[in-house]
Amino acid sequence: MRRKMIAGNWKMNNNQAASRDFVEKLESWFANEPTGTKAASVAASGKIEVVIAPPFTSIEAVRAAKKSGIIQIAAQNVHHESKGAFTGEVSLPMLEEAGCKYAIIGHSERRHVFHEPDEALEKKLIATLESNVLPIFCVGELLEERTAGNAEKVLARQLESAWTSLTSDIVGEMLVVAYEPVWAIGTGQTASNGDAERACDFIRTLAYEKFGIAASESLRILYGGSVKPDNSASLLSQSDIDGLLIGGASLEVESFEKIIETSV
Repeated sequence: MRRKMIAGNWKMNNNQAASRDFVEKLESWFANEPTGTKAASVAASGKIEVVIAPPFTSIEAVRAAKKSGIIQIAAQNVHHESKGAFTGEVSLPMLEEAGCKYAIIGHSERRHVFHEPDEALEKKLIATLESNVLPIFCVGELLEERTAGNAEKVLARQLESAWTSLTSDIVGEMLVVAYEPVWAIGTGQTASNGDAERACDFIRTLAYEKFGIAASESLRILYGGSVKPDNSASLLSQSDIDGLLIGGASLEVESFEKIIETSV
């Protein structure tokens, strides 16, 4: 049984004070509210994982505020080199020292706003897998690519470029893939349950064809794109969706708690 992941990507939101306040409220919910203690118990059993990706400047605030061990920290980006003359970048050793368990790689905003190419994302993925930080590797198509009937071609290109040198053990044990259709991110549009499931099933099929059944059945695949409390349960009910990568709805603690509730 694949462990579910509920991951909140705060993007460029929440300063240190707001981050501490959010985590303290979430920890209080886990400790004191019936729905929260149930979620904490399920998390302790290893069936779900709660992840927060704060801005780099708020990572320490999140680490200091989290007390129970339920919340894991992800970075929103990473550079593939461990050190050097790369102004403005952050390395994997730095993220490890800061307490990050995960790093998000290839988020649609990195691909389409900052124009990061497949080749650069492959370098980031390989470097992350060689570190003590685990990757959440994002893929997804633009609206025009989907309208043209090329969504699966885009997903295949993004994945096959990234995992050329990976092995079945790595894919099954260390990799998390997040499917996030670009047209559904921050737009209020959400892929239908069927569309999201078909895309995640396609990703799992690609993993099966390249790495075999054991790796494909172990691979965790998340959905991201205008996820909210009122659609999270139906998305999580799909057989190939193992969790959610949440943007705006993860900025309000009550909203994030309600989404966590639907995962247990």
